[in-house]
Amino acid sequence: MSPFTTRVLDLTTGSRETVTDLTSECTAFLHEAANGRDGLLNVFVPHATAGVAVLETGAGSDDDLLAILRDLLPADDRWRHRHGTPGHGRDHVLPALVAPHATLPVVGGELALGTWQSVCLVDTNISNVNRQVRLSFLG
Repeated sequence: MSPFTTRVLDLTTGSRETVTDLTSECTAFLHEAANGRDGLLNVFVPHATAGVAVLETGAGSDDDLLAILRDLLPADDRWRHRHGTPGHGRDHVLPALVAPHATLPVVGGELALGTWQSVCLVDTNISNVNRQVRLSFLG
């Protein structure tokens, strides 16, 4: 088994702002790639307008995140980056607040998240519905 394994997920996020839970995809990838070993999982989004967050989902935190991003980064005409949908320049600022990557511990081949933590793609760019997420295991 190679000490470094990678896989690319192709996702369609839709035409609205989204927080997409990737935890099950990460778990399935580690089942094959880690094979019971300790290591690190890196989750990387190769896009200028999306990020990766570790947070609770399903209890409102994902919606709260999108709400605060709308407050911090309004979709209006203040942005110098102006191509695309109105306010699209804010999407290019998003990765400065929600990084396009996360590196997470893997123990015994399992993702070592806290009880309520999930790995999520955060995407506010309604103009680009096709996304890739690279999962890489080093162990």
